[in-house]
Amino acid sequence: MFLIKLLRNWLTTFGSYLFLMGRSFSRPERMRVFMKRYVKEMSQLGVDSIGIVLLISFFIGAVICIQMKVNIQSPWMPHWVTGYVTREIMLLEFSSSIMCLILAGKVGSNIASEIGTMRVTQQIDALDVMGVNSACHLILPKIMGLVTIMPFLVIFSSTMGIVGAYATAYVGHMMSPEDLTSGMHHAFNSWFMWMSIIKSLFFAFIISSVSSYYGYTVEGGSVEVGDRRRGVVERAHLVLRRVPHPTVVVTHFPTLSTISHHD
Repeated sequence: MFLIKLLRNWLTTFGSYLFLMGRSFSRPERMRVFMKRYVKEMSQLGVDSIGIVLLISFFIGAVICIQMKVNIQSPWMPHWVTGYVTREIMLLEFSSSIMCLILAGKVGSNIASEIGTMRVTQQIDALDVMGVNSACHLILPKIMGLVTIMPFLVIFSSTMGIVGAYATAYVGHMMSPEDLTSGMHHAFNSWFMWMSIIKSLFFAFIISSVSSYYGYTVEGGSVEVGDRRRGVVERAHLVLRRVPHPTVVVTHFPTLSTISHHD
C-alpha cells in the first residue's frame, strides 16, 4: 500500500511537471517583452555565475593534476599520463557533470526562491487574472537563458581547469610543462568536447525546469518558500546523478599496449 501511494504521488508530480512545461513552451504573447526577459535571465543566471565557475575550475584542475601525478605516475607509466587523465576528467566529467551539480545549488535555489516568492505574494495570480500565460512569461525565459549560456560556462570551466593544471607545473613544479602538454595533446578526440557541451544542455534544462516547477507550485508563505529552495537543490542533484555519464579512467584510459607503443 505504501509503494502504491508513493508511485501515485510520483506520477501525479511528474504529470503536473509535464503539464507546466506544456504551458511554458508556448508562443510568447509579446516577443519584445520575452526577449528583454531572456537577455536578463542569461545575465542573472549565467554571466553572474562565471566567477564561481572559474574559481572552482582552477582549483579542481590543479588538484586533479596533483592527485594524478602522486597516485598514478610511476616508472611503469609514460610521462604524459598525468596530463592525459587530467584532460579527460575535465572534459568528460567535471566541466559538464560536476559543474552543473554545483550550479544547481546556486542557480536552482535562485530560480525557486524568485518564482516561489511571486507565488506566495500573489503576483502570479495577478498575471493569470490579466490573461497572461504566467508559466510562459516567467519560466520560458529562465529555461532558454540557462540553456543558452551553459555551453559557454562549460568551455570556460574546461579552459580554467587546464590553466590550473599548468599552474601546478610552472608554480608547483609537480611535473615538467612539456610532459603535461604532451599528455594534453595525446589521443585528443574533439567529440569529447562536443559531448560535454551536449550534456550541459540537458543538465541546464533539468536545473531550470525542475527549479521553476517547485517554485511555481509552492503553497503557503515565506517558510514554505525557504523549504522549497532547499528541497529543489536536493531534487535537482538527484535527477542529475541519475542521468548516465561516460566513465573516464576505465573506458578511455590507454591500454598497456598503447602505452608501450607510444612511450
